[in-house]
Order: sequence, then structure tokens, then C-alpha cells
Amino acid sequence: MAFGITREELNRWKEAVARGEIAFLTHYWRDPRFPGITTVTKVGCADLGKLASWCERHQLNPRYIHHRPPFPHFDLIGSRQKEILLQENMRDHVERFRL
Repeated sequence: MAFGITREELNRWKEAVARGEIAFLTHYWRDPRFPGITTVTKVGCADLGKLASWCERHQLNPRYIHHRPPFPHFDLIGSRQKEILLQENMRDHVERFRL
């Protein structure tokens, strides 16, 4: 279950993903499979080759890309989430969600 974002933010992410851009959407999230994890960042891109390359640049296995048309994405959680957001100059996500 996602919360903490607006419909406008979600729509901007969807539009960027559909254009083939690497797009980031961080939101609050709860899943009993991941105790203690309260946020996720969805890194999306409709261009699967581009998304796979992005994963590899960050030493992430592209095998874990969620192939969910029309918005394929990779879920960043845990310590790598903050680390990669900072590498990608997404400090506003880190601050907003207190990562």
C-alpha cells in the first residue's frame, strides 16, 4: 500500500516513465515481508534496456525489474535506497521521507 504522495506526483512519474526517462517516485509503504522498511523508491522507465543499464551501473540485478507494463520499475528499499538517491542527486526524496 502506497501513501504520502499526491496524484499529481504519481501522474508526473507515469508520464516520465512512458517517455522512456529514468524516473523516481518515493513513497511511504508497508509490507509485512519487510519489517522495519517504511519507504520504497520506484525507479521506472518504459525503455527496459535503459532501466537494466541503470540497474547495472548501481550494481543492482536487473532480474528484479518488475515488468509491469506500461510502467516497468525497480524497487529500491533499505540502505541502498538512500545511497542511490544521493548518488542520483535526489536529496529532496531523502529529506522529505527522512531516509
